[in-house]
Amino acid sequence: MKIDILSLFPDMFDGPLGDSILGKAKDKGLLDINITNFRDYSTNKHGNVDDYPFGGGAGMLLQAQPIFDALAHTQEEAAKEGISMGRVILLDPAGKKFDQKEAEKLSKEDHLTFICGHYEGYDERIKTLVTDEYSLGDFVLTGGELPAMVMIDATARLLSDVLGNDESAPGDSFSSGLLEYPQYTRPADFRGMTVPDVLTSGNHQKIEEWREKEALRKTYLRRPDLIDYSQLTDLQKKLLAEVKIEEE
Repeated sequence: MKIDILSLFPDMFDGPLGDSILGKAKDKGLLDINITNFRDYSTNKHGNVDDYPFGGGAGMLLQAQPIFDALAHTQEEAAKEGISMGRVILLDPAGKKFDQKEAEKLSKEDHLTFICGHYEGYDERIKTLVTDEYSLGDFVLTGGELPAMVMIDATARLLSDVLGNDESAPGDSFSSGLLEYPQYTRPADFRGMTVPDVLTSGNHQKIEEWREKEALRKTYLRRPDLIDYSQLTDLQKKLLAEVKIEEE
């Protein structure tokens, strides 16, 4: 997957996108991440990329020209590699909420471009360039860099071979529609806190049933809004009924 990022602060991405899982994915050639400082494309002799809004108001807006030209350059470079435009993503508090389902959609793309804003907002004409507008939630950050990092991490880890085990991502919380079941590692007894017997029983059918039930329990207790009863299997309905009785 090719990822382009348009940002005024490219150094912010060095650590998060260069270490751990994403760093290894880049080393394997699974991710090609290019960061462009769109200030480099300003035609203003002072390198300004912002200006006062027409009609007055507080704060400054990002101008259209530097972002238009920076995006045109990154798309030309991608085209030389035979890569299509793909999705162009604007990080904006007014965008739709980003979640696991959206990450799964984005992970199927060959090329993603993130436009990271700053200041009070954007010249509205910039939005003619984008295919998607996303927000992490109902709060405001100082810029789009942090949301871009979060979205790239959530999306890239779903690519084949990025994680050490391709079965890891489908079992994550939210991927199945439920929160993830509790997990344990050695020792089986740590300071009097023991691992549930079923997990050391070797009975894989019982283990899978326990995991299903505990995923339902955690979701029922913490995020009941995630449970879509119409999508549950007969076994899940039975296990959920047991959980409700046990938690009364």
